[in-house]
Amino acid sequence: MSHAVLDLVEQVMSSPWLYAALFALALLDGFFPVVPAETSVITAGVFAATGEPNLALVIVVAALGAFAGDHISYLIGHKSAGRLRDKKAFVWARGALAERGGLVLVVARYIPGGRTATTLTMGAVRHPLRSFTFFDAIATSSWAVYSGLIGFFGGMAFENDPIKGLLLGLGIALSITAVVEIVRWVRKRRAIQASSERLPADTSV
Repeated sequence: MSHAVLDLVEQVMSSPWLYAALFALALLDGFFPVVPAETSVITAGVFAATGEPNLALVIVVAALGAFAGDHISYLIGHKSAGRLRDKKAFVWARGALAERGGLVLVVARYIPGGRTATTLTMGAVRHPLRSFTFFDAIATSSWAVYSGLIGFFGGMAFENDPIKGLLLGLGIALSITAVVEIVRWVRKRRAIQASSERLPADTSV
């Protein structure tokens, strides 16, 4: 059974339609985050270590698809500002955007659900499109390189066993995401603690 699945995946990875599929998945992931775009790019990177598909094309196509999808999400946010204002993710993204500006878009690309919340928010608050495009180009390019290379190095480590290479790549990606989430949680807790420590001094004035 596993050999049949592996053969099927190898056929998909050697198909010229793979690049169109990667573009479509990355595009949809921009405004429909349940689409497994990152996993698809990592998988393509794993098999790129064996020669098919072409790693450079995988990265370029994934970046272009993500870039287009983020801009669609921005436009959706622009049209739906009123309905988004009370959403928890919207409130988080708006606060992060106020604190870090366009750089939050680069960071949010590596946070599950964060990328969509941020692009929607930037559209909803009417963040300048030129600035959004600039930072989104950095975000999507770095994300595509990161995802493709994680898979590629995983594939190189297990050249004769792509499944293990894929598991290694996904494991690294999940570990990095977990670290980002932990750091974000710790910073949030420290900010709350600092605010609570300042509160008595403020109220005594």
